Amino acid sequence: MNLLMVIFGLIAILAVVGTVQGFKERNLLSIVFNLLAAVIFGGFTIATIVFQGYPPSLH
Repeated sequence: MNLLMVIFGLIAILAVVGTVQGFKERNLLSIVFNLLAAVIFGGFTIATIVFQGYPPSLH
């Protein structure tokens, strides 16, 4: 679960970078998809940290 959280966090960060690039290029579809990806994957990452802790507890 630890590695999955890191991957989701990286995807969320790259989606934010893609959103900024979408604003620079004025590409509406890119902005929408990148914002959705950032919210979803960022939410998964934050929820995992809140409910399982970092590093995750083993019991």
